[in-house]
Amino acid sequence: MDTVAAAVERLDRLAATPRVHALATAFEKAGHELALVGGPVRDAFLGRAVNDYDFTTSATPDEILAIVTPLASATWDVGRDFGTIAARVDGETVEITTYRSDVYDGETRKPEVAFGDTLEGDLIRRDFTVNAMALRLPQRVLVDPSGGVEDLLAATLKTPGAAEDSFRDDPLRMMRAARFTSQLGFTVADDVRQAMTDRAQTLSIVSIERVNDELSKLLKTDDPVPGVRLLVETGIAALVLPELPATMLERDEHHHHKDVYEHSLTVLSQAIGYEKERHPGEAPDLTLRLAALLHDIGKPTTRRLEPGGVVTFHHHDVVGAKLAKKRLKALRYDNDTIASVYRLIELHLRFFGYTEGGWTDSAVRRYVRDAGPELERLHMLTRADVTTRNRRKADRLGFAYDDLEQRIAELREQEELDSLRPDLNGDQIQQILGLKPSREVGEAYRFLLELRTDEGPLGEEEATRRLLEWWSARS
Repeated sequence: MDTVAAAVERLDRLAATPRVHALATAFEKAGHELALVGGPVRDAFLGRAVNDYDFTTSATPDEILAIVTPLASATWDVGRDFGTIAARVDGETVEITTYRSDVYDGETRKPEVAFGDTLEGDLIRRDFTVNAMALRLPQRVLVDPSGGVEDLLAATLKTPGAAEDSFRDDPLRMMRAARFTSQLGFTVADDVRQAMTDRAQTLSIVSIERVNDELSKLLKTDDPVPGVRLLVETGIAALVLPELPATMLERDEHHHHKDVYEHSLTVLSQAIGYEKERHPGEAPDLTLRLAALLHDIGKPTTRRLEPGGVVTFHHHDVVGAKLAKKRLKALRYDNDTIASVYRLIELHLRFFGYTEGGWTDSAVRRYVRDAGPELERLHMLTRADVTTRNRRKADRLGFAYDDLEQRIAELREQEELDSLRPDLNGDQIQQILGLKPSREVGEAYRFLLELRTDEGPLGEEEATRRLLEWWSARS
């Protein structure tokens, strides 16, 4: 069965589902048009599962509410001013939007919202031709005014009208093009790429929250690398994530080093591979992916050309962690994500000391303690950071990390490694030293924690003896 015939069959099955049939019948009885639009229609041609039910209609928001309320277990406004009503029908969330024919002034993202009167007019204003198709209901007629089917078959991303005009209407569509490049495996048309390059700076008028959302969606695709490349090549990344294109370091005939930009993309891909291997079927780990992409952004600042053709990047881990924190704050990521990414980048080189000489149990404890809840992500990031083509070196690093993980597992069994605490708590310290809550109690606690990290569990009696010894020497 060819692709079009298979898609028609899938669309027929979709239209026949109870929720879609009930909505189509209700809108027809009320004298209004209804069509399944955008993603669900596109995904039917691609053979992908339908996760979102998006409809467009000739009905106004008030009329939509009146029609769907008898069918829905719940309804709510997700953008009444923009014509969108959401409802829970037959256990699934659906969104129904009045035909739109907005007018933009080209200077801001805020359009003058206007409702349209035809399905074709609504489709022409959409972002890409592959999203500008609809299935008119209940007739089950495919409406494709801009050749979306042909572009789907060619795996090409085009805009319904001139790309310049489309990106003037909504500059965020340029980032969406990068996301669809990764999500769908499509190639952008030449005029789309050129318009993205020419209009990259106009993305500055889009709210940071929307940019954040689109960047996150890109990174959560199965293979974000093609989309990330497109952002860099068109100059959009220079505005959104400037630290990344900055890793494209210049070389000269005397000094050689690994291509930091290409290395970063490889690490991102490999980290996703470890993530899927360890947590199959789970939601994408945005924190790990951000850390992998940004882990070496401290290198341009710390790059030093040494005699003999050696290039060094001393302390790029610490510098990179600070740069990532600053950038993610500017992109309005939440504090937990920022703190986790900071810690992962700060620690991503720590393991390489393990390969230079066997770590003591104390060093292993410190590694676990410093990583805290990010330990598993640190495992994946550190393994992904090995991109050498030297098979012997790669095997040596892999075996070393296997050994480290084994030692962590053994110590975890022996010592409650995940909840590393001193042998005495704060109350006991105060009682033994005759102190009230104070700075000195905190110092004593940290002293005992260092002992616990260095030497393992001591027991109450030995910890008390060592505490008194430390207190006497300190006094």
